[in-house]
Amino acid sequence: MSIEHLVTSGVFSLDGQDFDVDNNVWLIGDEREVVVVDAAHDADAIAEAVGDRTLAGIVCTHGHNDHVNAAVALADRFGAPVHLHPGDRMLWDTVHPGRAPDRELADGDVLTAGGVELRVLHTPGHAPGAVCLYAPALDTLFSGDTLFRGGPGATGRSFSSFPTILDSLRERVLTLPAHTRVLPGHGEETTIGAEFADYEAWVARGH
Repeated sequence: MSIEHLVTSGVFSLDGQDFDVDNNVWLIGDEREVVVVDAAHDADAIAEAVGDRTLAGIVCTHGHNDHVNAAVALADRFGAPVHLHPGDRMLWDTVHPGRAPDRELADGDVLTAGGVELRVLHTPGHAPGAVCLYAPALDTLFSGDTLFRGGPGATGRSFSSFPTILDSLRERVLTLPAHTRVLPGHGEETTIGAEFADYEAWVARGH
């Protein structure tokens, strides 16, 4: 069982604004089979990382374009299903009109690849259909844009809510073991314990 990391670069577009961003792409599995978390920007680079392994699925932690814009090209190349929570379908449709995700994610779902179980946690706030993926055997949470080193994901744009992301973090995420690694959609990793210590400061600052 392993976690592989790829950084891809491109443009995040929302509410009429564009931002240059670097995205973390995570591959979880073994030498035979992997799941890709967030097919961002560069299908060719991600496909090269997958290699000749079976791509069991592409999991979108949410529907923002920088997390899904390479998903269809990658899925078509490998014949793999794309998973997205239905709460973010409106975001997906702006990027891939006329092409639906293959499978709907729901809280409590369990996905597997290479013997690794990934438990789906619905964690709305950054986006209505945002999810995190918890791999107990790896002591790791793939947090998308729900939790970063330094606090919650941004909530100042369309379809986002700061009170909602606080609820998600308090009830679903920060209850995980303190030593759990947190691998986010952007930036450096952290741990549940390191971020939990700052929860009241996030509440006080209001973002």
